[in-house]
Amino acid sequence: MKPLETVDYSILPNINDPSDIRSLNVAELNTLAQEIRNLIIHTVASTGGHLASSLGTVELTLAIHYVFNTPQDKLIWDVGHQAYAHKIITGRKNRFSTLRCRGGISGFPKREESIYDSFNVGHSGTSIAAAAAFAEAEYLRGGKKKSIAVIGDGSMTTGMAFEGLNWSGDRDKGLIIILNDNEMSISPNVGAMSSYLNRVMTGDRVTRFKGELKNFLRSIPSVGEQIVKISRQIEESVKTFVVPGALFEELGFTYVGPLEGHRLDYLIKNFENVKKLEGPVLVHVITQKGRGYKFAEDNSPTYHGVAPFDVETGLAVSSASAIPSYTQIFGKTLIDLAESDSRIVAVTAAMCEGTGLDEFRKRFPERLFDVGIAEQLAVTFAAGLSVGGLLPVVAIYSTFLQRAYDQILHDVCLQKLPVVFAIDRAGIVGEDGATHQGLFDFSYLRNLPHLIMMAPKDENELRHMLKTAVGCGSPVSIRYPRGKGVGVPLNDELSVLPLGRGEVLQEGSDLAIIAVGCTVHPALAAGRKLEAEGFGVRVINARFIKPLDAELILETAASTHKLLTVEENVLDGGFGSAILELLAREGMTSVTVRRLGIRDEFVEHATQAELRSLHGLDEEGIFRAAKEMLLLNDSVKHHG
Repeated sequence: MKPLETVDYSILPNINDPSDIRSLNVAELNTLAQEIRNLIIHTVASTGGHLASSLGTVELTLAIHYVFNTPQDKLIWDVGHQAYAHKIITGRKNRFSTLRCRGGISGFPKREESIYDSFNVGHSGTSIAAAAAFAEAEYLRGGKKKSIAVIGDGSMTTGMAFEGLNWSGDRDKGLIIILNDNEMSISPNVGAMSSYLNRVMTGDRVTRFKGELKNFLRSIPSVGEQIVKISRQIEESVKTFVVPGALFEELGFTYVGPLEGHRLDYLIKNFENVKKLEGPVLVHVITQKGRGYKFAEDNSPTYHGVAPFDVETGLAVSSASAIPSYTQIFGKTLIDLAESDSRIVAVTAAMCEGTGLDEFRKRFPERLFDVGIAEQLAVTFAAGLSVGGLLPVVAIYSTFLQRAYDQILHDVCLQKLPVVFAIDRAGIVGEDGATHQGLFDFSYLRNLPHLIMMAPKDENELRHMLKTAVGCGSPVSIRYPRGKGVGVPLNDELSVLPLGRGEVLQEGSDLAIIAVGCTVHPALAAGRKLEAEGFGVRVINARFIKPLDAELILETAASTHKLLTVEENVLDGGFGSAILELLAREGMTSVTVRRLGIRDEFVEHATQAELRSLHGLDEEGIFRAAKEMLLLNDSVKHHG
């Protein structure tokens, strides 16, 4: 599909960088905005991606690049979900159809991709800190270029965003923060008045008048400074009640807004005024998620991150498989457990739908705690719930859980609290790329005392692990992958698994494949293929990363002398490393060990299948590695 060719575009074909839009009038800019929306909709319908947020920032993107001299003026997008229009007008229009595809452009701003991408992003709350640093660097170089952070209202709730606001507000540098607020709505009257007031209040005349008035008052002998102080106190008291930006002004920012985010003429005029202001400025812009595509406007959460869909109907491209996802199985199982145990509660960090807790929220609204984009808060809050006698299950993506490492260590594990971490999107995630791959949790969690770590081989085992976790009385992590399960039947009755015990799926004495999590089934398929070729291959489902089934592993090592470990995690500090450590402790130096996993590198965007093949973690890759070991001279030891 070539979305750029599906419609008769009049302006977009001539836009190759931001300088091209600066010669357009407002009518032409509005036409361009609609053409960009069309390109985004048709492309994401083919590739999947973050649709609603990017549709909501088209006019905002055009206004920023129209007024500010990018890339000299630095533009930093928070998270990057909303940056598709930015990519299109900064030289990537003709490659936009490769969005999130292997070898194509990333779904997030990426410095390696364009000089207009000032900072690599993918996680929430980082833009203000980065933009503040750019402003400081520009000042130290003696320059006067602006540094602009665009941050959504959700990301503004992160602790890091507040830290950035608190620190940078009194620095008096060329920092501009654009708060993209897509949750509020403003009526036409309020919008019109707001636009008028901000167009006036940010103008040269008013700014100059306010400065001259303060100088005049200060010149009055004895009482001038006191009058200024009293007037400021009165002004702030009034603002607290009537001005939404009082908080930001207290932090040292000049507040501008709220502005209608889809009025290019108003945005441009206000940005031109803002550009002239000295010191830190916060511009509050109201936008609509999904703007210009009715299905996304009506249901923006569903269209936040989407798989390929039909543009005409808005429906996802149907899959031939009716197999539920791991996320769905987790959500259903947690409801089943909560039905019989009132102590079970769920905690999420603004990912209720993404982690499968939407039905739990409907069934138990008072037992679901959504703390917003605040993973640290989620973990410590869960620790408090645990001390309070409840059984909290914290559902967070692997890549986001790492933001709360200190809290997992100090607030949960140190106190040995029975908190369950349901780690979704663990392992290879796919098209979202390096910032979202969940490839580190084995390594960053394995060194924490008291923590039990599990990974199911399929969706049925996930159910039993969840049952085991809520009843074991210790901190527990269960990590499971993005996407559909294997399609195995689900047991009606849930059972408690013996802690630290693996299971043998296939017997053999020539070599053992010890796999964990979603690598177990392809490992078993590889083992059966090798068996058909006459090799005796033992296949083990480890189940537990910590504690390891030491008895089973040592017995297997002693009998086969060749071990192949398989995991969807970085090799350094991962599951295979744990087995090497076990063998070293026991003095078993005559065992040949090869580890399959992710080498010392970040994994870029492609489909899950493509990445698993690339890193040798699919059936064929495991088969190939095992066969090489079977034919390898035993003199090669501990190959990693």
